[in-house]
Amino acid sequence: MGERETSTYRDLHFPALLVGGSFAAVAICLSLFLIIQHLRFYTNPFEQKWIVSVLLIVPVYATESIISLSNAKLSLPCDILRNCYEAFALYSFGSYLVACLGGERRVVELLEDESREPLLEGEENESKRKTQKQSHPLWKFLCEPYVLGPELFVIEKFGLVQYMILKTFCAFLAFLLELLGVYGDGEFKWYYGYPYIEVVLNFSQMWALFCLVQFYNVTHERLKEIKPLAKFISFKAIVFATWWQGFGIALLCYYGVLPKEGRFQNALQDFLICIEMAIAAVAHIFVFPVEPYHYIPVSECGKITTTRKEKKTEVKLDEGGDVVEKKETHVEASGTSIKESVQDIVMDGGQRVVKDVVLTINQAMGPVEKGVTKIQEKLLDSDGKEEEKAEVTVETSVEKKNI
Repeated sequence: MGERETSTYRDLHFPALLVGGSFAAVAICLSLFLIIQHLRFYTNPFEQKWIVSVLLIVPVYATESIISLSNAKLSLPCDILRNCYEAFALYSFGSYLVACLGGERRVVELLEDESREPLLEGEENESKRKTQKQSHPLWKFLCEPYVLGPELFVIEKFGLVQYMILKTFCAFLAFLLELLGVYGDGEFKWYYGYPYIEVVLNFSQMWALFCLVQFYNVTHERLKEIKPLAKFISFKAIVFATWWQGFGIALLCYYGVLPKEGRFQNALQDFLICIEMAIAAVAHIFVFPVEPYHYIPVSECGKITTTRKEKKTEVKLDEGGDVVEKKETHVEASGTSIKESVQDIVMDGGQRVVKDVVLTINQAMGPVEKGVTKIQEKLLDSDGKEEEKAEVTVETSVEKKNI
């Protein structure tokens, strides 16, 4: 059985490497071309730094998959790097939506507006309001996220960052367990670390994606201009489908539907990712186009030094000569320095990530610290009561002796 599986892997490896390499090359070339275009017309750094971070998921996935496919020994290190960047890309997509809404402060204001209920009249509406106030916050988040207001943004950010932290931690934990020989990639056995890590990551990823879905449900009307549904589907397909694809392949190999050889399992996953990344690269050209950033508002012209002063105005007049519609004048940007664009992405984006990670860790530690404080208070109270009882006992014994 083992020889037959080895023979199957050997026969299929070179054709898979040739086909997968071709798809990976297409994916990398198309994605890098689109990324360079965004860097050349880096006229809206607030949004484009996150677009570039999201677009990088395709060349990262394609490169690591073809390296892993060509050399099975590098499969685990490539998988670790791929998983780490997947978590960061999910965080970047959430940050992109926030940037399109005008930034964190603006998002908080928008969510406050969404949470404000209209003036309620009548006993039925009054009882409805009381029911909403008395309902549990988790129930509100699951069924009525709009009533949470700014708390929804905090939950969304926490959901994305916790996945980024857990995904990175579990990736390096898997590498450590593999070195110790107890990881068992694809093995659903209690004495291996693989099934436990998969359960944790599955819950973490589902929660992160659900937080993003709830945030999208509340804000999608205000994001119509960027066509968020197409962007959301194209990105979610990469993150969600590739993880479940690997999980499904592991199950099929475990139950003998596919060869159980570890190299075959990893190679099949890498081969499919190469094909999928080529499809994703083509989709990204239409979903994250650079054309909207070729022009900037005149009010922003002073911030971009390399521009051509070509005004593009559009005014519609009615029959009487009155202006009925006037669009804001824009200036065509001739291009920006790619080096400066990259520096802004690395420096500013890196600072934002560190800030959010620290904030999330503090939020997670808050309940723990409160719990520890309560435990300490209870211990102190119990110690104080015991001391009081001891003092009363001593005083009672002394009084009896005196009597």
